Amino acid sequence: MEPIEPALVERAQPVSIDVLVVGAGITGVYQLYRAREEGFSVKLIEAGGGVGGTWYWNRYPEARFDSESYTYAYLFSEELFNEWEWTEEFAGQPEIERYMNHVIDRFDLRRDMQFGSRVTSAVYDESSGTWTVRASDGSEFRARFLVAAVGVLSIPQLPDVPGREDFRGESFHTGNWPTTPVDFAGKRVAVVGTGSSGVQVIPAIASEVASLTVYQRTANWCTPLNNRPITPEEQADLRANFEAIREVLNTSAGGFLHSPHDRATFDDSKEERRAFYEKMWKSPGFAKLGSNYTDMIPNKAANAEFCEFIAEKIRRIVKDPETAEKLTPKDHGYAGKRPPFVTDYFEAYNNANVSLIDLKETPMVRVTETGIETNEGLREFDIIVWATGFDFGTGALARMGIRGRHGLALEEYWADGPSTFLGIQTCGFPNLFFPGGPHGAAANNPRYNGDQVDFIIDTLLYMRDHGYGTIEVDSAAEGEWTNMMNSNAGNSPFLESSYFYGSNVPGKPRRLLLNPCGRLVLHEKMADVVKNDYKAYAFTKEEGAEGRPIRGEEPRRVDRNCSDE
Repeated sequence: MEPIEPALVERAQPVSIDVLVVGAGITGVYQLYRAREEGFSVKLIEAGGGVGGTWYWNRYPEARFDSESYTYAYLFSEELFNEWEWTEEFAGQPEIERYMNHVIDRFDLRRDMQFGSRVTSAVYDESSGTWTVRASDGSEFRARFLVAAVGVLSIPQLPDVPGREDFRGESFHTGNWPTTPVDFAGKRVAVVGTGSSGVQVIPAIASEVASLTVYQRTANWCTPLNNRPITPEEQADLRANFEAIREVLNTSAGGFLHSPHDRATFDDSKEERRAFYEKMWKSPGFAKLGSNYTDMIPNKAANAEFCEFIAEKIRRIVKDPETAEKLTPKDHGYAGKRPPFVTDYFEAYNNANVSLIDLKETPMVRVTETGIETNEGLREFDIIVWATGFDFGTGALARMGIRGRHGLALEEYWADGPSTFLGIQTCGFPNLFFPGGPHGAAANNPRYNGDQVDFIIDTLLYMRDHGYGTIEVDSAAEGEWTNMMNSNAGNSPFLESSYFYGSNVPGKPRRLLLNPCGRLVLHEKMADVVKNDYKAYAFTKEEGAEGRPIRGEEPRRVDRNCSDE
């Protein structure tokens, strides 16, 4: 009998909605909540199998917040804030994922969410002013507004090492960790990378493995996270002070509760500075930035003294002087790269089964079927953990197949670096928003991203009230914001060698992908938009993107040179 040809499956009719949100992380879930509360028809689709975004994919051992749990969480509901008790100052991934599931069930958001749907294309239709979005599971949506809340840490970056695919053991990237536990017991393990994820994994597995070999490209100024349980008394204080906490977190420059210090470094004597550095060493997480001396970052002498204090700590903790020297940064000062916060990281190198290889001294040559070869020879492994970071900022947006006016590809428009307005929109792509994308945040991401979500919702309400169908940022406004981001890059403490510039991705243009002007400038510019009746934008009426231009402007024909940079 001849085999029966499978019937051709017709593509289902696209689902028509007002707002399509892509990404079920902290930002996307908040966007879904706000849009639904304001009466928009909305759907959220997510590539993963569950909610959490970064905190769904990054489930490696000891993955956890380094912002205080209650400062990272949602603030839109006092009832939610009060009913969820964080067990630790800095919650681990399992607790974060439980929290996110609690939120979506608490507000009945799951019915408007679809998992296992990775966007493969998003195409703007100028005649209707809508986006057609297709996903890997065959789903298709037609949305008036597309909100790509895909995050800045969504695309794992793997090094281009010969033979990487040939390895026959188990291999994992920290940003794409399996949902089932990895068995490290008695295994020969390599961890490649000592950034924020690598320094969490290393001490977490050191006692389980037969051997642990750490491959380090760049040493980082690691300082203690100083995590601890939240006591019942502190829980009560958090509830009692919710309004005050929310006010500070909604208005502070960094989105933290840390109180800024009242003096510069050399206002204190040497003895006073030493005591203060000890206080900083014992302080929680980002307090070492937010509550440090006011000139610690910009003053090179002040920064160098704080670095020497940390270097002394490393030398005291790590018993082997050669290893301690390798773990001490030589190419940047404190906060020149994203500073990791650690628990027992340096102590792990005192274990006899843990060794460190400096890839600048001993370059990696290739990965073989059995292990990793450097110029000093081959080491065999059962497991390789790639803690090698992400295609930060633009990586996920550039892979969504986004096509704007006249088929303009987003990745082509941004070929020389992102061009944005408020870190939310870009010219040539009407009705597209990307909260949490490039040029948006510079500190506690959920606080910045929440500001952007609120602005987006206010903008959609403005459009609904005025009967507008499409919105597109003016090229001059985009150029002004982008120029401000680029020209102020030098105000950021981060060096061009940081992944915040895309330096870890071969061929990617080096542009600062953060907002160097900070949150208060973002607030100011958003307020200006509203005050000036949204004159930074061009609108059209609902009957079509090309139908009725607003404010006497002809709808613009956008090409790659949309920006006036």
